[in-house]
Amino acid sequence: MKLSHSHFLLPYILILFSCATNSGTESSTDSTPDFELLKYNNPDAVVDLGVGLWATPIPMDYDNDGDMDLLVSCPDVPFNGIYFFENKSGETFPAFEAPVRLTSAQRHIQVSYVEGKPRVLVPGTEFVDFAQSLETKPQEIFPADSFINKLGWKPRFNQWKLVDFEGDGDEDIVVGVDSWGDYGWDNAYDEKGNWKNGPLHGYLYLIENVDGKYHERGHIHARGKPIDVYGAPSPNFADFDNDGDLDIVCGEFLDRFTWFENVGSREKPVFAEGRFLENADGVLKMDLEMIMPVAVDWNKDGFVDLVVGDEDGRVALVENTGKKVNRMPLFKSPVYFKQKADNVKFGALATPVGVDWDSDGDDDIISGNSAGYIAFIENLGLSNGSPKWAPPKLLKSNGNTIRIQAGSNGSIQGPAESKWGYTTLSVADWDHDGLVDLVINSIWGKVVWYKNIGSGSLATPQPVAIDWGTAEIPKPEGTWWEPEKNTIAAPWRTTPVVYDWNRDGLNDLVMLDTEGYLCLFERFKKENELWLKPGKRIFYGANASVFDSRHAVRDSVPGLLRLNERKFGGSGRRKICITDWNDDGKPDFLVNSVNVSVLLNKGEVDGFTHLENIGPVSDLRLAGHTTSPTMGDWDGDGVQELLVGAEDGHFYWLRKR
Repeated sequence: MKLSHSHFLLPYILILFSCATNSGTESSTDSTPDFELLKYNNPDAVVDLGVGLWATPIPMDYDNDGDMDLLVSCPDVPFNGIYFFENKSGETFPAFEAPVRLTSAQRHIQVSYVEGKPRVLVPGTEFVDFAQSLETKPQEIFPADSFINKLGWKPRFNQWKLVDFEGDGDEDIVVGVDSWGDYGWDNAYDEKGNWKNGPLHGYLYLIENVDGKYHERGHIHARGKPIDVYGAPSPNFADFDNDGDLDIVCGEFLDRFTWFENVGSREKPVFAEGRFLENADGVLKMDLEMIMPVAVDWNKDGFVDLVVGDEDGRVALVENTGKKVNRMPLFKSPVYFKQKADNVKFGALATPVGVDWDSDGDDDIISGNSAGYIAFIENLGLSNGSPKWAPPKLLKSNGNTIRIQAGSNGSIQGPAESKWGYTTLSVADWDHDGLVDLVINSIWGKVVWYKNIGSGSLATPQPVAIDWGTAEIPKPEGTWWEPEKNTIAAPWRTTPVVYDWNRDGLNDLVMLDTEGYLCLFERFKKENELWLKPGKRIFYGANASVFDSRHAVRDSVPGLLRLNERKFGGSGRRKICITDWNDDGKPDFLVNSVNVSVLLNKGEVDGFTHLENIGPVSDLRLAGHTTSPTMGDWDGDGVQELLVGAEDGHFYWLRKR
């Protein structure tokens, strides 16, 4: 069918995506279209090593050839699994081979190096001989549920490590857990943007081995107080400063590392107050957050390094120089590992738009992601009937890389999300000068546009202009900041769709209003300038008037189309594309769901456009949190195809349906 161009359920999924990961296609039934993982199709390209959303590295010599490989666990969908990245060159920074899926992911999996050997645990259980047997030889070492029940809360991170804590020759257990009790969740800012709730907590507990029996000993202390970092502690015990005893390096939910020096002895450890690792570049920080550090002598130089997973599936080496400054070990800044190009990927929660960005006659990809970046992924032309892709190139504005981040108060869900940006966008000629521009929403809910000043160069962002007249400027409930005059305060993480809906030659804006209703913001000219009118709720849901923020369509009374009725952190989150899906000449809507749901345009009655939800395009689950649809002619056959950005950062291509 020709389309006109316009600008854990897990076992079944894992079978499909194991196939998709290795061959680029997945099996299907007659009722389930074939989604393909979009491949680089570019054997000479080298890109950032990565799995899907959330990366827990398990560095080891997996193939027993004398060099360090990487296993990486990814617990989310659709790229769930433990993946093997082979180091064939033996170098410290090799171009790893493309990932090979070994088995399903294990939640909270951690690796500890004990006497130089990797030991792999999940809460309460060790996987014996993991390199040979993976998860098939579980051995319980302590009742994890009993321990967690005594805490009085359910941690989000539950990290178990083996270590000979007091140097007596046996293996003790250290448990790192977080607590969100003081933090709460969302909508806790005062009118000045100060967070009124407390911080995240990350604690360490010792379970001591005494003559082969384990005994709970409570908190591990530093300078007389329980160790408490900002969530997700990821504890690592090693002689980081080479003085003969074991120190501690913890990660956190955000991006830093805290070093606790052992100022006691190997047999009687006493830990000093924590200090953030730093070097000449300042405090060591990862590019994103939800970091997962693992202590290991990666380059085998006698100094214990950190191999660190990031939220977007990448993994970095933080190398120990062996030097000390102010008694603290000196580490190099993170360097992200590379791999041979395989699956096209851009961070996590990728939000692609199909457009011929470089005006060479084929559709490229412009995409946002969870980190707040925007990238140009160039279509290099067809090779064996499929597009060949260049690695993502970060876009710049006035020479500076575009990155929108929440900072301390830009996320409705609090300062723990400070490194995220959740950029979602349209690419269209916003100012009608013949060049396509960027119109962007993000974690902030501030809709801005970047003017294309030629050759893809972008000017400084400015707010889209809307004429509110004398009315009070609306904003979503829970938004602490006041929108500036003639600006839009939109629901966060929701696509601002640029489309000439009324066909008057001026590009309009279609997106959610502050209460989650789908609205048309019409464009008009005022004194030779382009403005938007306040949004009109002109879309009527024929059987799809409410979607919840986890993408299920719920039964509701037909009425004005409300794509999200939730507030605060549950609000927004809608990724939308307008296209003529059924080739009947009317613009339809594609909306994020379990994969992508189609809302067919059934026509206009009394000024209202009636939309009918016909459900997802496939039975396959692509979303844990979200997806993001776009259309393009990716294989140059003159037919528009669906491309879906998933939260694993990959792109899923529906070539035929």
